[in-house]
Amino acid sequence: MRRALLLLACLLLAAGAATWWFVLRTPPVDEARRHANDPIPVLVATAEQQDVPIYLDGLGTAQASATVLIKPMVDGPLVEVRFREGQDVHIGDVLARIDPRTYQAALDQAVAKKHQDEATLANARVDLTRYTKLAATAYTSAQQADTQKALVAQLEAQVAGDQAQIDTARTQLSYTTIAAPVDGRVGIRLVDQGNIVHASDTTGLVMITTLRPISVVFTLPQQSLAAVAQAMESGTPEVLALPQGSERAETREAIDHGTLTVLDNQVDPTTGTIKLKASFPNEHLRIWPGAFVTVRLKVDTRHDAVVVPPAAVQRGPAGAYVYVVNDDLTATRRPITLGHEDMNTSIVAEGVRPGERVVVDGAARLTDNAKVTIATPPGAAPPVAPEKGPAPVARGQRNRGST
Repeated sequence: MRRALLLLACLLLAAGAATWWFVLRTPPVDEARRHANDPIPVLVATAEQQDVPIYLDGLGTAQASATVLIKPMVDGPLVEVRFREGQDVHIGDVLARIDPRTYQAALDQAVAKKHQDEATLANARVDLTRYTKLAATAYTSAQQADTQKALVAQLEAQVAGDQAQIDTARTQLSYTTIAAPVDGRVGIRLVDQGNIVHASDTTGLVMITTLRPISVVFTLPQQSLAAVAQAMESGTPEVLALPQGSERAETREAIDHGTLTVLDNQVDPTTGTIKLKASFPNEHLRIWPGAFVTVRLKVDTRHDAVVVPPAAVQRGPAGAYVYVVNDDLTATRRPITLGHEDMNTSIVAEGVRPGERVVVDGAARLTDNAKVTIATPPGAAPPVAPEKGPAPVARGQRNRGST
């Protein structure tokens, strides 16, 4: 009897454990299945129609539009330096002077030699006139007159040579005054006053760089060649210079606006890129030679284009598509044809009309004709409730203070 009771107790315990395991431990109904028919919250944006500029982005290096190394052209002591390091100079400004005394003496000597030969020439011309008259009356031979004529020609050539020596000496003397050949900014002085400089020196005195305007050389993929060539045929393409940074090019403020000046005449076969040069006014000197600059080249403008945010464009095996939210708050999957796409804007050539709402967040959970609810973007201000007017006064109610 005791064994039967013990066996019955064991069976009851086993039944209770099974009930707890299969009933109480049964997992709850799947939340996704329970809310399968609930509307899916999404964020939407409205397709707009506007003019969209088409830009090509590239990385370039700034170059001075002119770079001149100022070198002495004659030998001698450097007696004067008339510029400050980092100074802006203009064409003709005197930068330095070399001791001119030796070259002035050479010029004076050449001038004196010419005067001497001119005096000899004048005397020879007088004799030629005399011999010519005597030869005409047979008082002297014609040979003597011809000899004098040849002497006059020889002395005239000698005087012309003297003038050439004067010009050479004057040119050498002018080299002792070193002037700026271009407008620009001087760099660090390479030779101090008091040093002996030579025309054969490779170092030079100072470097002048022209910063206004300034050039930027940049590269683009060879696939962009057709668009760039077409833009140059239509006019002078606009170019934006952007500072280097981690932000997207579309969000950075342009530091200068310029124009495209040169499209290289060949494609680099090693990199598959084309080289271009743009010129910028650089009035505020925000571009410096040697600096890396992000360049945005405007190649076209799409007028009245339908644009949507890039986040709205989805891609599948059949191509690009978007989810369009209808008036009954259902999302329709619609294939589209993209005309252009960048980090900021997607141009839809076919598939979306202006004013339609497209899903920009939450598309991963959507299916065709799914019910949606439009959520408020994070940080957006909630809709403002209309202001309430004064509370209506009940019929027969008197205002306080009335008689």
